[in-house]
Amino acid sequence: MTAVLDCTALIAEQRPVVLRGLVRDWPIVRAGLAGPSAAAAYLKTFYRGAAVVGYSGAPEIGGRFFYDPSGTAMNFTATRVALDAYLDRMLATLDAPDAPALYVGSTDLDTYLPGFRAENDLAADFAGAAPLASIWIGNRTTAATHFDMSNNIACCVVGRRRFTLFPPDQIANLYPGPLEPTPGGQVVSMVDPRAPDFARYPRFAEALAHAQVVDLEPGDVLVYPALWWHNVEALDGFNVLINYWWNMAPRFMDSPMNAVLHGLLSLRDRPDSEKQAWRELFDYYVFGPSERPIAHLPEPMRGALAPLTDLSARRLRAQLLQRLNR
Repeated sequence: MTAVLDCTALIAEQRPVVLRGLVRDWPIVRAGLAGPSAAAAYLKTFYRGAAVVGYSGAPEIGGRFFYDPSGTAMNFTATRVALDAYLDRMLATLDAPDAPALYVGSTDLDTYLPGFRAENDLAADFAGAAPLASIWIGNRTTAATHFDMSNNIACCVVGRRRFTLFPPDQIANLYPGPLEPTPGGQVVSMVDPRAPDFARYPRFAEALAHAQVVDLEPGDVLVYPALWWHNVEALDGFNVLINYWWNMAPRFMDSPMNAVLHGLLSLRDRPDSEKQAWRELFDYYVFGPSERPIAHLPEPMRGALAPLTDLSARRLRAQLLQRLNR
């Protein structure tokens, strides 16, 4: 009987966890061990023709999807492609020294490869959350250091991958880039861990002192909590990763990044004395114990301070929109 992963327990300590060989029996892993062509052929058996987004970069970018020298645009292009033809393109330039960087990222498994999860899926308890299962395919490519707002289970199924992970408290030492544009929808570190420029980014040495480097073989699984920064390198000529994103928070809750943007709009440029006073209010209402602001209030008086429900979240969102659109 297959053991069921307890996802809540896996992230309880808020640190990365490696599960060696957990998915080594998946058919995609066995196909990959037979070679890139076998792995691509296996993926094609599930493909039904829907176009996916293919990311392509010149050989000069060294596989790292990032900004161009101007810093205002990307060093790659993104186009809709047929997955089977794109796989063939990867195989045709396999291990060529002048191969372009080719990458298919965060592609929904159930939508684009229906039936794949019937043969390759985790037995996991996500505590009632509905995980988003995605596939990532490419040659020797690198996803620049970034964070995700969801917990992550990353299953290395074809080729080897190297994750360099940094805890959330290292954000200042990672020198985050602009909020937009970004290479993949999330803020990325401006530092390349493979060749850091310490003269320009001196605090990155401190980030490296807190980094955890994990090398994954086919069949290995890495679990890490939301908001951990991670740089992901595909180390072989053909690589496939399956990941599961999930959150413990109810689905009706809004994205915390919206609160960051609102904070930029309403708080950041106020005098320091005011910001310190607002920090106290945030600690009281947001970051402290959720029951503290309502413990002394009768239930009819609690309003938006009460635990959120789907209905009260809708009301609060409508109230915010009305204020923002004044």
